[in-house]
Amino acid sequence: MVKWFDPVKGFGFVVAENAKTDILLHVNVLRNFGQSSIADGSVVGIRVQQTERGVQAVEVVHIDPPVSESTHTLTDIADLQNSDAPPAPLQPGRVKWFDKGKGFGFANVFGYPEDVFLHVEVLHRSGLSDLQPGEALALRVIDGKRGRMASEVFAWEAALERDDD
Repeated sequence: MVKWFDPVKGFGFVVAENAKTDILLHVNVLRNFGQSSIADGSVVGIRVQQTERGVQAVEVVHIDPPVSESTHTLTDIADLQNSDAPPAPLQPGRVKWFDKGKGFGFANVFGYPEDVFLHVEVLHRSGLSDLQPGEALALRVIDGKRGRMASEVFAWEAALERDDD
């Protein structure tokens, strides 16, 4: 499980059930998986190696978003989760801007002129903690009460392996 990860510092630590020490997770290893950030509390499958500086992750195999115990949720997403409608298809997009401090940002989806709203809660549910301008994404976009918004967000490379549409 991810103890913490700071995309500005470029690293964080994973706590393993059977390890006696924390495991260093460098941003380059995460980028090789196709993400530039990861939410604290995410369950991550990694391959590791022992180095002079300790145990380090050398490959990310999978990431499962953290289990949220929060009762706070976006009403647009809650309404969608309670619906019997099939999930929206994945669409290619790029981050226009995202401000982690404000908790939101916007993306552009290929072929659509409207911006797509990105909320930090949706990122956390998808296993991400932050986004960088220009970062490639795969989004499930819904029509929310205030316009188009992402209901799920995936790093582009990770979404390529999710051929569930």
